[in-house]
Amino acid sequence: MNRKKKMICGIAGAAALAAVMIGGTYAYLTDFDTASNEFTVGKVDIDIEEPNWDPEDHKELLPTQEINKDPMITNKGNNEAYVYMEVSVPIRNVITSDAAGNRIDAAETELFSFSPDNKNWTRIDSYVKGTDKVYIFSYNEILKPSEKTTPLFQTMTFANVVEGQIDNQTFLVPVRAYAIQTANTGGEGESVPEQARNAFYTYLNQNKGLEGQVTEKG
Repeated sequence: MNRKKKMICGIAGAAALAAVMIGGTYAYLTDFDTASNEFTVGKVDIDIEEPNWDPEDHKELLPTQEINKDPMITNKGNNEAYVYMEVSVPIRNVITSDAAGNRIDAAETELFSFSPDNKNWTRIDSYVKGTDKVYIFSYNEILKPSEKTTPLFQTMTFANVVEGQIDNQTFLVPVRAYAIQTANTGGEGESVPEQARNAFYTYLNQNKGLEGQVTEKG
């Protein structure tokens, strides 16, 4: 290789090095901006209502009387949620009669019965707590903000209690509603009812002894 060729190679090498250095300089001379991101904490907020319930209509119940009671939940919050209802039915040791009027010996009897909407609600638990039978249901769909569930049931029916046993007594049938955000709740499962069930028992453990806890077994 002669000197001229060597010089050309040297210039080429320098040019390549210069190109790398220039490229490096461009990489550092970049613009920047600061993004000030706002984070809004979500909110789970629900309402329970019974549009057809009128307490004035049910002050003097008769055996087998049907009562309008149609509890439903509205999602008033900002987050999608699994929603639940808990129904506590009073139990008493009473004599009842069947449809033909035959007396049935005294037994622990739920004073009210109802037919849940099994298409849209799933029963996830039931147990006796004190003098009540507690039923817990989850809604089969994730409830989005502003959405409303179907009623868990439309009516309740008073048991066919033989007169003279609980006359003039007042009984409560409390219906409580719960909601759990769907995001990051550990509610894994293939279906919404499975997810809701898993999330519910996490909620149950988390809220023991706190206001708003589920009515516990035992």
